[in-house]
Order: sequence, then C-alpha cells, then structure tokens
Amino acid sequence: MHPSAFGIVSDEIQKPKVHHMSDPIYTPPEKWTWEVESGGRFASINRPIAGPTADKDLPVGKHPFQLYSLATPNGVKVTMLFEELLAAGVADAEYDAWLINIGEGEQFGSGFVGANPNSKIPALVDRSGDTPLRVFESGSILIHLAEKFGMFLPSQGPARTEVMNWLMWQMGSAPFLGGGFGHFYAYAPEKYEYPINRYAMESKRQLDVLDRELADKAFIAGDNYSIADMAIWPWYGQLCLGRLYSAAEFLDVESYANVMAWAKKIDTRPATLRGRMVNRTFGEPELQLHERHDAGDFDTQTQDKIGPPDES
Repeated sequence: MHPSAFGIVSDEIQKPKVHHMSDPIYTPPEKWTWEVESGGRFASINRPIAGPTADKDLPVGKHPFQLYSLATPNGVKVTMLFEELLAAGVADAEYDAWLINIGEGEQFGSGFVGANPNSKIPALVDRSGDTPLRVFESGSILIHLAEKFGMFLPSQGPARTEVMNWLMWQMGSAPFLGGGFGHFYAYAPEKYEYPINRYAMESKRQLDVLDRELADKAFIAGDNYSIADMAIWPWYGQLCLGRLYSAAEFLDVESYANVMAWAKKIDTRPATLRGRMVNRTFGEPELQLHERHDAGDFDTQTQDKIGPPDES
C-alpha cells in the first residue's frame, strides 16, 4: 500500500478532478449490508466488525514503555512527547517503539487487539509497574505520560483546564480534517465536489479557530508548550507545512499567519524531528526509523544506513 494511505504525506497526490452533483445519486437501502469493498486506499483493511483476524503476539523490549505505532499524525503525537520527556532528562521515559504496518492489517493481530480493542494505532503498554497497563487512544496516552512524569500538563487549576480544552478540541476536530477532508480530497476512489467543499470549509474554519487563538499566545494553551500542542501539531501544523494531503495550496494555509508561525516554531524543536522519524516508513530514508529501541538508533538505524540498496 502506498505510504500516503496512512494519512500522512505525499507530494505525489494529484489535485483532485472533482465531479459535480449531476453524477449518479446513491439511494440507501432499507438495511445496509457489507457486500463489496468500498474502494479507495483503505479498502483492503476496512471492515464493519471488530476483533482479531490472526493470532500474533506483540514483541516486548527492554524499556518500561512499549509503544506499538506508525508515524501517522496520531502516532507522531506520542513519539513527540516521549522524545520531549527524554530531552528534558527524564530517563524513566525510555521506550521501545514497534512498527505496526496498518496497510498489512497488523492492527488486527490478537496481541494488538489485546492492547487496543479498537485496532487503531497508537497503543501503549506501560510496564513500569507490577502489572502491565494498556493505554490506548492517543489523547489518553498523552495524558497518562504527562501525569506520570509531571510535565507538559499542569497539575491543577485553570492552566490544566485550558490544556485539556485544547486536547479535547483536537480529538474532536481532527476527524473532520482527516476522515472528512483528507479522505474525500486525497483517498476516495472518485472526487466529488460536495464532500470536498463541505470538509474544506470545516477544515478552514478550524484553522481560523487556531489562528485567532494563536494571535497573542506563544502556544495554544498559553505561554508553555504542552500536550495540547503535541496533539494538534501533527495534524494542523504538518498540514500548514505541506506534509499532509498535498493540500496546503488548496486550503490557502499561508493565510493563517499565526498558525504558520506556531507550526514552524514547533517544527524546529529537536524532539519534534525525532518524534516524526519514529515508526516512519515513507519519505526520505534518513528520516525513517522503523523501530526505536535506543537513543542511538537515530544515528545508526535509519533506512539510509540499514535499508536495502537502491536498485535504480
């Protein structure tokens, strides 16, 4: 499956040729049934049922935290936080990051379903205590780690509430950007004007929300960098930097000057770059670290150093 199917980056996606609403109209049946693949780049892994399709245990490394993920925007949220914690000197935040290839259906293995019954990356198993603890949904993982180490989330009061406000905003808003705009603009088997316009309008409204908030704040919840920024940036920051859906020009992201400045500022953080590299299987080989088990892996285990030779 092409890397762009993972909801991330592709400079290869062509601008869509849209169909207008004079095209055939779908009349829903009385009761929907799953008969054929829906088409598009996720057709081979989409299904209307949950649960495992194969028996497959998850690997376990040496560190207290075992992350099972892929460098989609939701996966990058968590690796950004891990790398920020380690950069701040929190040695107990060491982690193993194992690649889950969602294009191959690895999220439906029995071990992964045990870690996340919703079969979505990322999933975390916290083995720092006496009993392994599963943590799933990216927002839940961010809160768990921030509270555990007392960083990037205020412990109480209005400042904590504001961070939580924006974290929940991202969790509720991004599906309109990804599952809505991204799907119909970049992944759907055919391009139709109505859904693209509908979700482009909503995506631009969300960018305007961020732009207005960032007019007089360094970060989305105030003066301090927080898990709210780490949640929002992989989606909206990367969109503005031209790394998502090849849609920067289409959405006129340059018109959101405050969001652009915020996106560029976070992009310069060393932990952001490392977070983007972990479990990455697309793009420049030097930015692909398929698995991360030690800080030294960034220097020795990227695909430009260990990948197959170029056959061209």
